[in-house]
Amino acid sequence: MSRVRSNPNRPKKGQAIKVQPIRRLEDIRAIKRFLAGDPRNLAIFTLGINSALRASDLLRIRIDQVKGLRPGESFEVKEKKTGQYRRVMLNKVSHRAIQDWIQSVRDWEENDWLFPSRKSKGRLLVPTLTAMVKSWCRAINLAENYGSHTLRKTFGYQQRVTFGLGTAELMWIYNHSSERQTLSYLGIEQDEIRDVHWNAL
Repeated sequence: MSRVRSNPNRPKKGQAIKVQPIRRLEDIRAIKRFLAGDPRNLAIFTLGINSALRASDLLRIRIDQVKGLRPGESFEVKEKKTGQYRRVMLNKVSHRAIQDWIQSVRDWEENDWLFPSRKSKGRLLVPTLTAMVKSWCRAINLAENYGSHTLRKTFGYQQRVTFGLGTAELMWIYNHSSERQTLSYLGIEQDEIRDVHWNAL
């Protein structure tokens, strides 16, 4: 009788493994270099870490929503989880990545998915994106747990830690019920508490 191996990454019943944000800017740059020859995946990664969209909403964007936009302009997304509409502004980096991807494909139709699957006529699915993000992170030797939700978390982590955006603003963006929930969601809470205890009086 063969023994079933336990998977250390499999959550226990009632628990879930949290994916991590990408914390270092040099790692973000390393993934972009890794994806430089793949305009579709570079566009997914770039828009994902610059928009705070859930993966399910990121992958449901259609070409006609973004094709004619300029930097600073926005498009509207109906969130799958909440049913609410949300506006997403394209910064220069996201705009460039999307335009490079659009220009690399000759036979777009206006209602096509922006991020189509390479194996079917449909769009990319969240489990596929999860596998992709894991592979990108492994490629640059990141060892924590990563997945499609990493892109959304990376947005918030970098906005707070690198650019100094307030927790209240991030709480509003994520539609969280408390600032503590936002800090915990981004993996910041424990870091900040540890730093406080390190300070000497």
